[in-house]
Amino acid sequence: MRMLQGAGIAFLLIGLFLLPVDTNPAWPKYWMIRPLIVVPFAGAVGGFFYYKLDHLRVQGGWMRFWAAVLSFFIYVFGLWVGTILGLDGTLWN
Repeated sequence: MRMLQGAGIAFLLIGLFLLPVDTNPAWPKYWMIRPLIVVPFAGAVGGFFYYKLDHLRVQGGWMRFWAAVLSFFIYVFGLWVGTILGLDGTLWN
């Protein structure tokens, strides 16, 4: 479930980012396919790490706080890398 949530959030973010973009004739015809696949995959990986840190979250106290902070940074880093890989050659030049 966490992987689906992470992928869904990533898909919405990249979709909103790509909506106002005008196509460049130098780009491939279906250039939007790659970012719409790669970025949600990276979000799903971030959701997987969120799930894997659940054992720390149930301990409560500071462990819960640090698990949340670590999960957030892993997710944001994954989205950043996924966005770079997805947009390479088009918007990320």
